Amino acid sequence: MIYLKNREEIELLRESALMVSRTLAIIAKEIKPGAIPVNLDKLAEEYIRDNGGIPAFKGYKGPHGVPDFPATLCISINEAVVHGIPTKTPLREGDIISVDCGVKKNGFFGDHAYTFAVGEIKPEVQKLIDVTKESLYLGIEQMVSGNRIGDISYAIQQHAEKNGFSVVRELVGHGLGRKMHEEPEVPNYGKRGDGPKIKEGLVLAIEPMINMGVKSIKQLPDGWTIVTSDRKPSVHFEHDVAVIDGKPSILSTYDYIEEALAQLK
Repeated sequence: MIYLKNREEIELLRESALMVSRTLAIIAKEIKPGAIPVNLDKLAEEYIRDNGGIPAFKGYKGPHGVPDFPATLCISINEAVVHGIPTKTPLREGDIISVDCGVKKNGFFGDHAYTFAVGEIKPEVQKLIDVTKESLYLGIEQMVSGNRIGDISYAIQQHAEKNGFSVVRELVGHGLGRKMHEEPEVPNYGKRGDGPKIKEGLVLAIEPMINMGVKSIKQLPDGWTIVTSDRKPSVHFEHDVAVIDGKPSILSTYDYIEEALAQLK
């Protein structure tokens, strides 16, 4: 069942989404060669708890037989698509790192992600980052009352594929509210006019996951980390978006992150 939100609920969702945005901005300042992912994770957890939030990913229930997720952040490096567990292995020059964060505050969830370059990266990898971010915003543009979920999916897929990249099929965006994962699912591929109708008060986490090589993926033995089958890079961006007055309103923001990155240059 799809739960539509009223304005008060959307503002509470915005508050949680912006806490994620501020957390990612703090992490942005620390991403450089030699940075230790587990230290980034500790920094994020401390900030969230100090500001009245609860890390939504830590303790998230794993698939049958898999331990619950052990960290505040999903840190997915290079060929890791999503759900990477932070390690003690230092980041290296030329890596890319997707940082995905979830927060629960006042009974509502925020959940979004950004992919960072570590130092200088190859031009083709920078293009993958740019195209994935562009595909996210093209998808968001389609989140208007009267459209359908497939219109979002189609916009993302078309932009990624016309630039020579591939779209992960098995992992999708989702509704967001009092639960971190609500209906409807939001694939990053599809046909215009397919899927549930977009209505006032709908809140989605839209999150393209785009691969440089093949679209196929596999899961590592830790039960969480998803990597590309050909071990080529993958990029992930995610925003939380609500339909307000028939149009998309982005509840999260990349402004804090990009201001932090600009200060490092």
